[in-house]
Amino acid sequence: MEFLEGLFSAGGGLFGYLIPALFVLTIVVFIHELGHFMVGRWCGVTIKAFSVGFGPELFGFYDKHGTRWKFSAIPLGGYVKFLGDENAASVPDQDAISQMSDEDRAGALHTKPLWARAAIVAAGPIANFLLAIVIFAGLLMVYGKAITPARVDSIVPNSAAETAGFEVGDIMIAIDGNEIEAFSDIQRIVALSSESTLQITVDRGGELVTLSTTPRRQEITDQFGNKQKIGVLGIRHQASPEDVRRVAYGPGEALVGGVKETYFIIDRTLGYIGRIFVGKEDADQLGGPIRVAQVSGQVATLGIAALINLAGMLSVSIGLINLFPVPMLDGGHLLFFAIEAVRGKPLSEKNQELGFKIGLAMVLSLMVFATFNDISYVFLSD
Repeated sequence: MEFLEGLFSAGGGLFGYLIPALFVLTIVVFIHELGHFMVGRWCGVTIKAFSVGFGPELFGFYDKHGTRWKFSAIPLGGYVKFLGDENAASVPDQDAISQMSDEDRAGALHTKPLWARAAIVAAGPIANFLLAIVIFAGLLMVYGKAITPARVDSIVPNSAAETAGFEVGDIMIAIDGNEIEAFSDIQRIVALSSESTLQITVDRGGELVTLSTTPRRQEITDQFGNKQKIGVLGIRHQASPEDVRRVAYGPGEALVGGVKETYFIIDRTLGYIGRIFVGKEDADQLGGPIRVAQVSGQVATLGIAALINLAGMLSVSIGLINLFPVPMLDGGHLLFFAIEAVRGKPLSEKNQELGFKIGLAMVLSLMVFATFNDISYVFLSD
């Protein structure tokens, strides 16, 4: 553990960003693909290759089942290639399937029952969610949780909090009906709620008071010098050492906490995407691989626990994104399977091919957009 702490916190520049990013991405991608792999093998599908990364193979080996396990040169994803796949996105190779022997056809992914294909595809994102739950639960068991009271110690003049009628000494206990355990809970909810009205319940000298307030979008600079636009109430909190209490978690409580944290990230992510479409958030906050590398390097300076926590958050995000109903992604395959279930037969090859082309264009466009955001954010911002 001490060796890892030193490795990830030492140095800087390209090395300081690259090693933590590869550590985080490798864990998340490996577990995602392992989900596909394990359910595929359980369903009797022949698996040709398991790759972490794309592009030319760097090194690998064959297992006893003939599967090629390999690490590839471009560490921005990975894939499991099943018998009958035309490419890494599991597009069916109809010509190859039609020429297979009966024995080979029995092991091809695309000849399996609908339920089996759906289970194999869904297993990747589900594995990501399970990984996140395990990570968050494990961190709670090992480190516990530091809690400071959600107390208002001062109010910024002319802020949203002052307009709403907050008073010094108020203790927040709920936001929109969601229980507030610590001051950090407020920050996480308010940050992604700019220009949205929140109902906040406070304990004011033993009396419960509900205040309606709308956080204002404001650009802030974090401890690493990164600028971001978030919702701000204008409340300040000065916690003394006596205010901080550390809560220990047993296995059962930690598991519940891990599930809650995973759900929170899913809910906040979907909410953020929805707010982009209605104009309440800026799409320039969306990041790609360069931003992941930068954030990984910065978080690594805080220690291995912070980096592992980032891996959990990224695992949730990758699992969720893969469930979007876009052909080429897992969600796109599941969409085709749902259509097949309703129609009683799969879409025609022509329509599936058209869908995959549209999906590829959408994925590539998103990657270009995210990379442009990364370059603007990391290299061109003041």
